[in-house]
Amino acid sequence: MKNGKKGNNGFVFGLIAVLLFALSGCIPGTSQTTATPLSTGDGSMASLGSTVGNYEDIELPVEMKYSNKNSMSIRTDSFRGGIIHYKGRVEMHSLKDFIIASMKKNKWKLAGEVSSRNVILAFTKPSKTCMMNIEPNNTLSDTTLTMYVTVDVTAAKSLNAFGEPIE
Repeated sequence: MKNGKKGNNGFVFGLIAVLLFALSGCIPGTSQTTATPLSTGDGSMASLGSTVGNYEDIELPVEMKYSNKNSMSIRTDSFRGGIIHYKGRVEMHSLKDFIIASMKKNKWKLAGEVSSRNVILAFTKPSKTCMMNIEPNNTLSDTTLTMYVTVDVTAAKSLNAFGEPIE
């Protein structure tokens, strides 16, 4: 049964990647981080967070480092998104707590969470989605975070700040 679940996770992530490719052309991009003060509340992580590339409303601890090799970005006139990969020497549950707190601070709604060996978090905003897969570190490697971010640019233009249609 465990092997079936593991295969399903890979299938789901593969399906998302195929969907992203099907919606638009692939344009290589870069991700930059900008340090900003961020309070974690429990002091388990550093007090600084960094924003993720062009997504100023997604913050990560400064210990998480961007991996260009495993990331890709997609941009069209109507759609923006990508698969963004980070690694860092942080404890998985502290990273999860940090992400949930910073996403709530930036007005993201936690739509769901699945925990097993990995933790999968799903967040939504009007015209935006963000799914995060956190894989724990072991004795030989860093904790990895893979984010799947989508922004419906067309819908965002037709919604006000509260996610309601503009008349």
